[in-house]
Amino acid sequence: MVFQKPPDGGWGWVIVVVSFFTQFLCYGSPLAVGVLYLEWLDVFGEGKGKTAWVGSLANGIGLLASPVCSVCVSSFGARPVAIFSGFMVAGGLMMSSFAPNIYFLYISYGIVVGLGCGLLYTATVTITCHYFDKRRGLALGLISTGSSVGLFIYAALQRELIDLYGLDGCLLIVGALSLNILACGSLMRPLESSDSPPLEKTCVDKVPEQYFVYHEKEKTVEENISILEKGYIDEKCANNMPDYKQDSILNKNVLSSMNVNEKDTYKKKVVEQTNFCKQLAKRKWQLYLNYWEETMVLFKNKVFSALFVAILLFDIGGFPPSLLMEDVARSANVNEDDYHMPLISIIGIMTAVGKLTLGILADFKWVNTLYLYVTTLLMTGAALFAIPFAKSYLTLAMLSGVLGFLTGNWSIFPYVTTKTVGIEKLTHAYGILMFFAGLGNSLGPPIVGWFYDWTQEYDTAFYFSGFCVLLGGFLLLLAALPCWNACTTQSSKLPPNTYSYKVASSA
Repeated sequence: MVFQKPPDGGWGWVIVVVSFFTQFLCYGSPLAVGVLYLEWLDVFGEGKGKTAWVGSLANGIGLLASPVCSVCVSSFGARPVAIFSGFMVAGGLMMSSFAPNIYFLYISYGIVVGLGCGLLYTATVTITCHYFDKRRGLALGLISTGSSVGLFIYAALQRELIDLYGLDGCLLIVGALSLNILACGSLMRPLESSDSPPLEKTCVDKVPEQYFVYHEKEKTVEENISILEKGYIDEKCANNMPDYKQDSILNKNVLSSMNVNEKDTYKKKVVEQTNFCKQLAKRKWQLYLNYWEETMVLFKNKVFSALFVAILLFDIGGFPPSLLMEDVARSANVNEDDYHMPLISIIGIMTAVGKLTLGILADFKWVNTLYLYVTTLLMTGAALFAIPFAKSYLTLAMLSGVLGFLTGNWSIFPYVTTKTVGIEKLTHAYGILMFFAGLGNSLGPPIVGWFYDWTQEYDTAFYFSGFCVLLGGFLLLLAALPCWNACTTQSSKLPPNTYSYKVASSA
Protein backbone atom coordinates (compact mmCIF):
# COMPACT_ATOMS: atom_id res chain seq x y z
CA MET A 1 0.00 0.00 0.00
CA VAL A 2 1.37 3.41 -1.01
CA PHE A 3 0.37 6.21 1.36
CA GLN A 4 0.08 9.88 0.63
CA LYS A 5 2.39 12.35 2.31
CA PRO A 6 1.13 12.93 5.87
CA PRO A 7 -1.12 16.01 5.68
CA ASP A 8 -0.34 17.17 9.26
CA GLY A 9 -3.91 18.41 9.56
CA GLY A 10 -7.20 18.15 7.74
CA TRP A 11 -8.83 14.80 8.43
CA GLY A 12 -5.86 14.08 10.68
CA TRP A 13 -7.45 16.20 13.43
CA VAL A 14 -10.56 14.02 13.20
CA ILE A 15 -8.24 11.04 13.68
CA VAL A 16 -6.79 12.72 16.78
CA VAL A 17 -10.25 13.32 18.25
CA VAL A 18 -11.56 9.80 17.63
CA SER A 19 -8.27 8.29 18.86
CA PHE A 20 -8.54 10.36 22.04
CA PHE A 21 -12.08 9.12 22.69
CA THR A 22 -11.09 5.57 21.76
CA GLN A 23 -8.41 5.51 24.45
CA PHE A 24 -10.78 7.31 26.81
CA LEU A 25 -13.49 4.64 26.36
CA CYS A 26 -11.29 1.55 26.33
CA TYR A 27 -8.82 2.45 29.10
CA GLY A 28 -11.24 4.26 31.42
CA SER A 29 -12.51 1.17 33.23
CA PRO A 30 -9.26 -0.90 33.29
CA LEU A 31 -7.23 1.99 34.70
CA ALA A 32 -9.97 2.82 37.25
CA VAL A 33 -10.36 -0.85 38.17
CA GLY A 34 -9.49 -0.02 41.78
CA VAL A 35 -13.15 0.94 42.33
CA LEU A 36 -14.30 -2.44 41.01
CA TYR A 37 -11.55 -4.18 42.98
CA LEU A 38 -13.21 -3.26 46.28
CA GLU A 39 -16.53 -4.69 45.10
CA TRP A 40 -14.97 -7.91 43.85
CA LEU A 41 -13.29 -8.39 47.23
CA ASP A 42 -16.68 -8.19 48.94
CA VAL A 43 -18.62 -10.25 46.37
CA PHE A 44 -16.25 -13.19 45.86
CA GLY A 45 -14.46 -13.15 49.23
CA GLU A 46 -11.09 -14.07 47.71
CA GLY A 47 -7.69 -12.86 48.87
CA LYS A 48 -6.34 -9.50 47.78
CA GLY A 49 -3.51 -11.09 45.81
CA LYS A 50 -5.82 -13.37 43.84
CA THR A 51 -8.35 -10.59 43.19
CA ALA A 52 -5.64 -8.14 42.07
CA TRP A 53 -4.85 -10.43 39.13
CA VAL A 54 -7.99 -9.19 37.35
CA GLY A 55 -6.88 -5.58 37.10
CA SER A 56 -3.22 -6.42 36.54
CA LEU A 57 -4.06 -8.70 33.60
CA ALA A 58 -6.32 -6.06 32.06
CA ASN A 59 -3.50 -3.52 32.11
CA GLY A 60 -0.59 -5.84 31.36
CA ILE A 61 -1.85 -8.25 28.72
CA GLY A 62 -1.97 -5.52 26.06
CA LEU A 63 1.72 -4.76 26.54
CA LEU A 64 2.66 -8.43 26.69
CA ALA A 65 0.85 -9.04 23.40
CA SER A 66 2.18 -5.89 21.71
CA PRO A 67 3.99 -7.84 18.93
CA VAL A 68 0.73 -9.66 18.06
CA CYS A 69 -1.19 -6.37 18.11
CA SER A 70 1.32 -4.79 15.73
CA VAL A 71 1.03 -7.70 13.30
CA CYS A 72 -2.79 -7.46 13.35
CA VAL A 73 -2.80 -3.73 12.59
CA SER A 74 -0.18 -4.14 9.85
CA SER A 75 -2.12 -7.00 8.24
CA PHE A 76 -5.72 -5.75 8.46
CA GLY A 77 -5.45 -1.99 8.97
CA ALA A 78 -6.38 0.31 11.84
CA ARG A 79 -10.10 0.64 11.06
CA PRO A 80 -11.04 -3.08 11.03
CA VAL A 81 -8.90 -3.76 14.10
CA ALA A 82 -10.46 -0.84 16.00
CA ILE A 83 -14.01 -1.98 15.21
CA PHE A 84 -13.26 -5.60 16.13
CA SER A 85 -11.49 -4.53 19.33
CA GLY A 86 -14.45 -2.35 20.25
CA PHE A 87 -16.61 -5.49 20.26
CA MET A 88 -13.97 -7.23 22.39
CA VAL A 89 -13.85 -4.50 25.05
CA ALA A 90 -17.63 -4.06 25.21
CA GLY A 91 -18.25 -7.81 25.19
CA GLY A 92 -15.66 -8.46 27.89
CA LEU A 93 -17.14 -5.81 30.18
CA MET A 94 -20.68 -7.09 29.71
CA MET A 95 -19.60 -10.70 30.22
CA SER A 96 -17.91 -9.67 33.47
CA SER A 97 -21.28 -8.61 34.90
CA PHE A 98 -22.33 -12.29 34.81
CA ALA A 99 -19.10 -13.62 36.36
CA PRO A 100 -19.86 -16.47 38.81
CA ASN A 101 -16.33 -16.45 40.30
CA ILE A 102 -12.99 -14.66 40.16
CA TYR A 103 -11.57 -17.09 37.62
CA PHE A 104 -14.21 -16.10 35.08
CA LEU A 105 -13.09 -12.48 35.50
CA TYR A 106 -9.53 -13.48 34.64
CA ILE A 107 -10.78 -14.37 31.15
CA SER A 108 -13.61 -11.87 30.56
CA TYR A 109 -12.08 -8.76 32.13
CA GLY A 110 -8.40 -9.58 32.33
CA ILE A 111 -7.66 -11.18 28.96
CA VAL A 112 -10.54 -10.15 26.65
CA VAL A 113 -10.72 -6.51 27.75
CA GLY A 114 -6.93 -6.25 28.15
CA LEU A 115 -6.21 -7.64 24.68
CA GLY A 116 -8.86 -5.37 23.16
CA CYS A 117 -7.21 -2.35 24.80
CA GLY A 118 -3.82 -3.38 23.45
CA LEU A 119 -5.18 -3.68 19.92
CA LEU A 120 -6.92 -0.30 20.18
CA TYR A 121 -3.79 1.40 21.49
CA THR A 122 -1.74 0.07 18.58
CA ALA A 123 -4.43 1.03 16.07
CA THR A 124 -4.77 4.62 17.34
CA VAL A 125 -1.03 5.23 17.47
CA THR A 126 -0.49 3.74 14.00
CA ILE A 127 -3.25 5.68 12.25
CA THR A 128 -2.14 8.90 13.96
CA CYS A 129 1.45 8.44 12.79
CA HIS A 130 0.17 7.96 9.23
CA TYR A 131 -1.59 11.34 9.28
CA PHE A 132 1.11 13.39 11.05
CA ASP A 133 4.80 13.96 10.51
CA LYS A 134 5.89 17.43 11.63
CA ARG A 135 3.18 17.59 14.32
CA ARG A 136 3.40 13.93 15.25
CA GLY A 137 4.62 14.62 18.78
CA LEU A 138 1.72 16.96 19.47
CA ALA A 139 -0.81 14.54 18.00
CA LEU A 140 0.50 11.56 19.99
CA GLY A 141 0.59 13.66 23.14
CA LEU A 142 -3.05 14.63 22.71
CA ILE A 143 -4.33 11.12 22.15
CA SER A 144 -2.26 9.71 25.03
CA THR A 145 -4.07 11.97 27.49
CA GLY A 146 -7.31 10.16 26.61
CA SER A 147 -6.44 7.27 28.92
CA SER A 148 -5.57 9.64 31.79
CA VAL A 149 -8.79 11.61 31.40
CA GLY A 150 -10.65 8.30 31.22
CA LEU A 151 -9.09 7.24 34.53
CA PHE A 152 -10.14 10.55 36.10
CA ILE A 153 -13.77 10.34 34.94
CA TYR A 154 -14.37 6.59 35.15
CA ALA A 155 -13.24 6.40 38.77
CA ALA A 156 -16.11 8.65 39.87
CA LEU A 157 -18.51 7.31 37.22
CA GLN A 158 -18.09 3.67 38.21
CA ARG A 159 -18.53 4.48 41.89
CA GLU A 160 -21.74 6.37 41.16
CA LEU A 161 -23.07 3.59 38.93
CA ILE A 162 -22.33 0.99 41.61
CA ASP A 163 -24.30 3.03 44.16
CA LEU A 164 -27.25 3.34 41.77
CA TYR A 165 -27.35 0.01 39.90
CA GLY A 166 -24.93 -2.30 41.69
CA LEU A 167 -21.75 -3.92 40.37
CA ASP A 168 -23.46 -5.90 37.59
CA GLY A 169 -25.40 -2.89 36.35
CA CYS A 170 -22.23 -0.78 36.41
CA LEU A 171 -20.36 -3.24 34.18
CA LEU A 172 -23.28 -3.50 31.76
CA ILE A 173 -23.54 0.29 31.40
CA VAL A 174 -19.78 0.75 31.04
CA GLY A 175 -19.76 -2.02 28.42
CA ALA A 176 -22.56 -0.29 26.54
CA LEU A 177 -20.60 2.98 26.61
CA SER A 178 -17.64 1.13 25.11
CA LEU A 179 -19.71 0.36 22.01
CA ASN A 180 -19.07 3.98 20.99
CA ILE A 181 -15.61 2.73 20.04
CA LEU A 182 -17.25 1.26 16.94
CA ALA A 183 -18.28 4.74 15.79
CA CYS A 184 -14.79 6.07 16.51
CA GLY A 185 -13.20 3.19 14.63
CA SER A 186 -15.40 3.70 11.58
CA LEU A 187 -13.97 7.24 11.22
CA MET A 188 -10.37 5.96 11.07
CA ARG A 189 -10.18 6.35 7.32
CA PRO A 190 -6.92 4.89 5.97
CA LEU A 191 -4.59 7.32 4.26
CA GLU A 192 -4.23 5.86 0.77
CA SER A 193 -2.72 7.33 -2.36
CA SER A 194 -5.29 8.46 -4.92
CA ASP A 195 -3.05 7.37 -7.81
CA SER A 196 -1.78 4.22 -6.15
CA PRO A 197 -0.36 1.56 -8.47
CA PRO A 198 -2.18 -1.72 -9.04
CA LEU A 199 -2.26 -4.08 -6.12
CA GLU A 200 0.82 -6.20 -5.70
CA LYS A 201 0.69 -9.89 -6.21
CA THR A 202 0.04 -12.06 -3.24
CA CYS A 203 2.81 -14.09 -1.67
CA VAL A 204 1.78 -17.12 -3.70
CA ASP A 205 1.71 -15.15 -6.94
CA LYS A 206 5.23 -13.86 -6.30
CA VAL A 207 6.66 -17.38 -6.21
CA PRO A 208 8.53 -18.17 -9.45
CA GLU A 209 6.62 -20.47 -11.78
CA GLN A 210 9.34 -23.10 -11.86
CA TYR A 211 8.56 -23.88 -8.20
CA PHE A 212 4.97 -24.88 -8.89
CA VAL A 213 4.15 -28.53 -9.49
CA TYR A 214 1.27 -27.89 -11.88
CA HIS A 215 1.98 -24.72 -13.81
CA GLU A 216 1.54 -25.95 -17.35
CA LYS A 217 -1.28 -24.43 -19.32
CA GLU A 218 -4.17 -26.88 -19.58
CA LYS A 219 -5.01 -27.96 -23.12
CA THR A 220 -8.52 -27.92 -24.53
CA VAL A 221 -10.42 -31.05 -25.52
CA GLU A 222 -9.92 -30.33 -29.26
CA GLU A 223 -6.14 -30.01 -28.79
CA ASN A 224 -5.97 -33.32 -26.95
CA ILE A 225 -8.02 -35.03 -29.65
CA SER A 226 -5.84 -33.64 -32.45
CA ILE A 227 -2.70 -34.83 -30.64
CA LEU A 228 -4.14 -38.32 -30.26
CA GLU A 229 -5.25 -38.42 -33.94
CA LYS A 230 -1.82 -37.29 -35.09
CA GLY A 231 -0.15 -39.98 -33.06
CA TYR A 232 -2.68 -42.48 -34.34
CA ILE A 233 -1.98 -41.66 -38.03
CA ASP A 234 1.82 -41.72 -37.60
CA GLU A 235 1.72 -45.03 -35.83
CA LYS A 236 -0.62 -46.54 -38.46
CA CYS A 237 1.63 -45.50 -41.35
CA ALA A 238 4.71 -46.94 -39.68
CA ASN A 239 3.16 -50.31 -38.93
CA ASN A 240 1.01 -52.18 -41.48
CA MET A 241 -1.47 -53.81 -39.13
CA PRO A 242 -5.21 -54.27 -38.99
CA ASP A 243 -7.20 -51.42 -37.54
CA TYR A 244 -8.50 -53.20 -34.46
CA LYS A 245 -4.96 -54.32 -33.48
CA GLN A 246 -3.60 -50.85 -34.23
CA ASP A 247 -6.23 -49.26 -31.97
CA SER A 248 -5.36 -51.57 -29.10
CA ILE A 249 -1.60 -51.00 -29.39
CA LEU A 250 -2.05 -47.25 -29.81
CA ASN A 251 -4.15 -46.93 -26.68
CA LYS A 252 -1.60 -48.91 -24.64
CA ASN A 253 1.33 -46.88 -25.96
CA VAL A 254 -0.39 -43.56 -25.36
CA LEU A 255 -1.39 -44.47 -21.81
CA SER A 256 2.01 -45.85 -20.90
CA SER A 257 3.86 -42.84 -22.34
CA MET A 258 1.52 -40.42 -20.57
CA ASN A 259 2.02 -42.22 -17.25
CA VAL A 260 5.81 -42.17 -17.60
CA ASN A 261 5.87 -38.49 -18.57
CA GLU A 262 3.53 -37.52 -15.75
CA LYS A 263 5.61 -39.40 -13.19
CA ASP A 264 8.85 -37.81 -14.38
CA THR A 265 7.30 -34.34 -14.43
CA TYR A 266 5.77 -34.80 -10.99
CA LYS A 267 9.05 -36.02 -9.49
CA LYS A 268 10.92 -33.11 -11.01
CA LYS A 269 8.43 -30.59 -9.68
CA VAL A 270 8.42 -32.18 -6.22
CA VAL A 271 12.20 -31.85 -6.06
CA GLU A 272 12.03 -28.22 -7.15
CA GLN A 273 9.26 -27.49 -4.66
CA THR A 274 11.25 -29.16 -1.87
CA ASN A 275 14.32 -27.08 -2.70
CA PHE A 276 12.19 -23.95 -2.64
CA CYS A 277 10.76 -24.83 0.79
CA LYS A 278 14.26 -25.52 2.09
CA GLN A 279 15.50 -22.14 0.86
CA LEU A 280 12.47 -20.41 2.37
CA ALA A 281 12.96 -22.14 5.72
CA LYS A 282 16.66 -21.30 5.64
CA ARG A 283 15.87 -17.65 4.99
CA LYS A 284 13.33 -17.54 7.86
CA TRP A 285 15.80 -19.20 10.20
CA GLN A 286 18.41 -16.65 9.23
CA LEU A 287 15.98 -13.85 10.06
CA TYR A 288 15.42 -15.34 13.52
CA LEU A 289 19.16 -15.64 14.05
CA ASN A 290 19.63 -12.02 13.02
CA TYR A 291 16.88 -10.98 15.44
CA TRP A 292 18.55 -12.72 18.37
CA GLU A 293 21.95 -11.36 17.39
CA GLU A 294 20.53 -7.83 17.36
CA THR A 295 18.91 -8.52 20.74
CA MET A 296 22.22 -9.64 22.20
CA VAL A 297 23.90 -6.51 20.82
CA LEU A 298 21.26 -4.40 22.57
CA PHE A 299 21.88 -6.07 25.91
CA LYS A 300 25.62 -5.45 25.56
CA ASN A 301 24.74 -1.80 25.99
CA LYS A 302 24.99 -1.22 29.76
CA VAL A 303 22.42 1.57 29.77
CA PHE A 304 19.87 -0.50 27.84
CA SER A 305 20.35 -3.44 30.21
CA ALA A 306 19.84 -1.14 33.18
CA LEU A 307 16.83 0.43 31.48
CA PHE A 308 15.28 -3.00 30.99
CA VAL A 309 15.68 -3.78 34.72
CA ALA A 310 14.44 -0.31 35.70
CA ILE A 311 11.22 -0.48 33.67
CA LEU A 312 10.44 -3.95 35.02
CA LEU A 313 11.01 -2.92 38.64
CA PHE A 314 9.20 0.39 38.14
CA ASP A 315 6.03 -1.33 36.92
CA ILE A 316 6.20 -3.95 39.67
CA GLY A 317 6.41 -1.26 42.33
CA GLY A 318 4.88 1.83 40.74
CA PHE A 319 1.71 0.44 39.18
CA PRO A 320 -0.05 -1.02 42.29
CA PRO A 321 -1.05 2.38 43.80
CA SER A 322 -3.35 3.14 40.86
CA LEU A 323 -5.12 -0.16 41.50
CA LEU A 324 -4.98 -0.45 45.29
CA MET A 325 -5.06 3.13 46.61
CA GLU A 326 -8.80 2.99 47.35
CA ASP A 327 -8.32 -0.18 49.39
CA VAL A 328 -5.35 1.43 51.15
CA ALA A 329 -7.65 4.26 52.27
CA ARG A 330 -10.26 1.77 53.48
CA SER A 331 -7.62 -0.23 55.35
CA ALA A 332 -6.43 3.00 57.02
CA ASN A 333 -10.04 3.59 58.23
CA VAL A 334 -10.37 6.85 56.31
CA ASN A 335 -13.86 8.28 56.78
CA GLU A 336 -15.82 8.16 53.51
CA ASP A 337 -17.37 11.54 54.34
CA ASP A 338 -13.93 13.09 53.92
CA TYR A 339 -13.78 11.92 50.29
CA HIS A 340 -13.98 15.02 48.13
CA MET A 341 -12.69 13.11 45.09
CA PRO A 342 -11.73 9.45 44.52
CA LEU A 343 -8.01 8.91 44.98
CA ILE A 344 -7.83 7.14 41.63
CA SER A 345 -9.31 10.23 39.96
CA ILE A 346 -6.54 12.33 41.46
CA ILE A 347 -3.95 9.89 40.10
CA GLY A 348 -5.58 10.06 36.66
CA ILE A 349 -5.71 13.83 36.29
CA MET A 350 -2.20 14.29 37.66
CA THR A 351 -0.89 11.63 35.26
CA ALA A 352 -2.19 13.74 32.37
CA VAL A 353 -0.51 16.84 33.85
CA GLY A 354 2.70 14.89 34.34
CA LYS A 355 2.74 13.63 30.76
CA LEU A 356 2.39 17.14 29.36
CA THR A 357 4.83 18.76 31.79
CA LEU A 358 7.58 16.15 31.47
CA GLY A 359 7.11 16.08 27.70
CA ILE A 360 7.61 19.83 27.52
CA LEU A 361 10.70 19.62 29.74
CA ALA A 362 12.18 16.92 27.52
CA ASP A 363 12.08 19.32 24.55
CA PHE A 364 14.51 21.76 26.19
CA LYS A 365 18.05 21.29 24.95
CA TRP A 366 19.57 21.77 28.38
CA VAL A 367 17.51 18.89 29.88
CA ASN A 368 18.99 15.39 29.79
CA THR A 369 16.03 13.07 29.41
CA LEU A 370 17.81 10.08 30.94
CA TYR A 371 18.62 11.96 34.14
CA LEU A 372 15.08 13.38 34.13
CA TYR A 373 13.67 9.86 33.91
CA VAL A 374 15.97 8.64 36.70
CA THR A 375 14.80 11.54 38.87
CA THR A 376 11.17 10.51 38.43
CA LEU A 377 12.06 6.94 39.44
CA LEU A 378 13.84 8.02 42.61
CA MET A 379 11.03 10.39 43.58
CA THR A 380 8.45 7.64 42.94
CA GLY A 381 10.35 5.29 45.23
CA ALA A 382 10.41 7.93 47.98
CA ALA A 383 6.66 8.55 47.60
CA LEU A 384 5.95 4.83 47.87
CA PHE A 385 7.94 4.66 51.11
CA ALA A 386 5.74 7.48 52.48
CA ILE A 387 2.41 5.71 51.87
CA PRO A 388 2.52 3.64 55.12
CA PHE A 389 2.77 6.92 57.10
CA ALA A 390 -0.32 8.43 55.45
CA LYS A 391 -3.34 7.90 57.69
CA SER A 392 -5.73 10.62 56.48
CA TYR A 393 -7.50 11.44 53.23
CA LEU A 394 -5.47 14.64 52.77
CA THR A 395 -2.08 12.93 52.98
CA LEU A 396 -3.23 10.06 50.75
CA ALA A 397 -4.60 12.55 48.23
CA MET A 398 -1.29 14.44 48.19
CA LEU A 399 0.68 11.24 47.67
CA SER A 400 -1.77 10.14 44.95
CA GLY A 401 -1.17 13.42 43.13
CA VAL A 402 2.61 13.08 43.40
CA LEU A 403 2.55 9.46 42.20
CA GLY A 404 0.21 10.33 39.35
CA PHE A 405 2.44 13.18 38.19
CA LEU A 406 5.56 11.01 38.32
CA THR A 407 3.79 8.19 36.45
CA GLY A 408 3.57 10.64 33.56
CA ASN A 409 7.22 9.74 32.86
CA TRP A 410 5.79 7.38 30.24
CA SER A 411 5.72 10.38 27.90
CA ILE A 412 9.53 10.69 27.96
CA PHE A 413 10.29 6.98 27.91
CA PRO A 414 10.48 6.85 24.06
CA TYR A 415 12.97 9.76 24.19
CA VAL A 416 15.14 7.84 26.66
CA THR A 417 15.00 4.68 24.55
CA THR A 418 15.94 6.57 21.39
CA LYS A 419 18.92 8.23 23.05
CA THR A 420 20.05 4.90 24.46
CA VAL A 421 19.96 2.65 21.37
CA GLY A 422 19.60 5.05 18.44
CA ILE A 423 16.71 5.59 16.07
CA GLU A 424 17.68 2.56 13.95
CA LYS A 425 17.14 0.17 16.88
CA LEU A 426 14.18 1.97 18.42
CA THR A 427 11.42 -0.36 17.22
CA HIS A 428 13.26 -3.49 18.29
CA ALA A 429 14.34 -2.11 21.66
CA TYR A 430 10.98 -0.49 22.47
CA GLY A 431 9.14 -3.76 21.79
CA ILE A 432 11.39 -5.61 24.24
CA LEU A 433 10.98 -2.94 26.91
CA MET A 434 7.19 -2.82 26.52
CA PHE A 435 7.00 -6.59 26.93
CA PHE A 436 8.76 -6.38 30.29
CA ALA A 437 6.68 -3.35 31.24
CA GLY A 438 3.58 -5.47 30.68
CA LEU A 439 5.14 -8.23 32.76
CA GLY A 440 5.69 -5.75 35.60
CA ASN A 441 2.11 -4.47 35.33
CA SER A 442 0.82 -8.03 35.54
CA LEU A 443 2.95 -9.03 38.54
CA GLY A 444 2.95 -5.84 40.64
CA PRO A 445 -0.59 -5.72 42.11
CA PRO A 446 -0.78 -9.47 42.92
CA ILE A 447 2.58 -9.28 44.72
CA VAL A 448 1.39 -6.33 46.82
CA GLY A 449 -1.88 -8.17 47.49
CA TRP A 450 -0.01 -11.28 48.59
CA PHE A 451 2.04 -9.18 51.01
CA TYR A 452 -1.22 -7.94 52.52
CA ASP A 453 -2.66 -11.45 52.76
CA TRP A 454 0.52 -12.51 54.51
CA THR A 455 0.95 -9.58 56.92
CA GLN A 456 -2.64 -8.18 57.04
CA GLU A 457 -1.32 -4.66 56.41
CA TYR A 458 0.00 -2.67 53.42
CA ASP A 459 3.11 -1.23 55.08
CA THR A 460 5.46 -4.07 54.14
CA ALA A 461 3.97 -4.23 50.63
CA PHE A 462 4.71 -0.57 49.87
CA TYR A 463 8.16 -0.77 51.44
CA PHE A 464 8.82 -3.56 48.95
CA SER A 465 7.36 -1.49 46.09
CA GLY A 466 9.49 1.52 47.00
CA PHE A 467 12.60 -0.63 47.25
CA CYS A 468 11.97 -2.06 43.73
CA VAL A 469 11.58 1.38 42.15
CA LEU A 470 14.58 2.84 43.98
CA LEU A 471 16.74 -0.14 43.02
CA GLY A 472 15.83 0.29 39.35
CA GLY A 473 16.52 4.02 39.52
CA PHE A 474 19.94 3.63 41.15
CA LEU A 475 20.98 0.89 38.70
CA LEU A 476 20.04 3.11 35.76
CA LEU A 477 21.84 6.08 37.31
CA LEU A 478 25.04 4.09 37.84
CA ALA A 479 24.93 2.72 34.28
CA ALA A 480 24.53 6.25 32.87
CA LEU A 481 27.37 7.88 34.79
CA PRO A 482 30.11 9.37 32.56
CA CYS A 483 32.75 7.12 34.11
CA TRP A 484 31.15 4.10 32.40
CA ASN A 485 31.65 5.68 28.98
CA ALA A 486 35.26 6.54 29.83
CA CYS A 487 36.00 3.00 31.01
CA THR A 488 34.34 1.51 27.96
CA THR A 489 36.28 3.76 25.60
CA GLN A 490 39.61 2.87 27.19
CA SER A 491 38.99 -0.87 27.38
CA SER A 492 37.56 -1.67 23.98
CA LYS A 493 35.74 -0.24 21.06
CA LEU A 494 32.07 -0.86 20.67
CA PRO A 495 30.78 -3.08 17.82
CA PRO A 496 29.63 -1.07 14.80
CA ASN A 497 25.94 -1.80 15.44
CA THR A 498 26.05 -0.98 19.18
CA TYR A 499 24.67 2.33 20.43
CA SER A 500 25.84 3.83 23.70
CA TYR A 501 24.24 6.66 25.61
CA LYS A 502 26.47 9.69 25.75
CA VAL A 503 25.49 11.33 28.98
CA ALA A 504 27.23 14.57 28.20
CA SER A 505 24.89 15.17 25.27
CA SER A 506 21.62 16.93 25.96
CA ALA A 507 18.30 15.35 25.08
